[in-house]
Amino acid sequence: MASHDDDTPDSMTIIAFSGDLDKLWPTFILSSTGAASGMDVTVFFTFWGLFPLVKDDVRITGYDAMTKALAGMNAPGMKKAKLSKLNMGGSGAWMMRKVAEKNKLAPPEELFEMCQEMGVNLWPCQMTMDLLGIEPAQMVDGLGEPVGAATALQKMAKSDINLFI
Repeated sequence: MASHDDDTPDSMTIIAFSGDLDKLWPTFILSSTGAASGMDVTVFFTFWGLFPLVKDDVRITGYDAMTKALAGMNAPGMKKAKLSKLNMGGSGAWMMRKVAEKNKLAPPEELFEMCQEMGVNLWPCQMTMDLLGIEPAQMVDGLGEPVGAATALQKMAKSDINLFI
């Protein structure tokens, strides 16, 4: 870990509960900034926050009609992420991406890759994967092994900063 003064926290854990576009940006901006500052950063992706980690070319996940319907309503992949407010059938997300591009803000997909390159621990929630029928082969490459809530809580107990996004 990079050396820093005593005022800089050593670690941060983020619980990524939402897969909304406007929540992916702060998750990855804070993660990459923390890692660039020399912090040990972990992001635990659970419930709706897990769907962006599904490969963009996977359309439906799930093991029965209900879990497949949930996947259909929560399109997997970062490129399909919707806004939590003012999505307006996808035009809100399109506008937000255009505004971000105009202001030279990298899209979540690029920020995610930066996090991977910087060594951010990216942990999918095993229970959510089981619950929603998401298979490891359907997930993007470069993730940590799926873990449970107990492992995430152990990490949080040792972290200087804990966030829920």
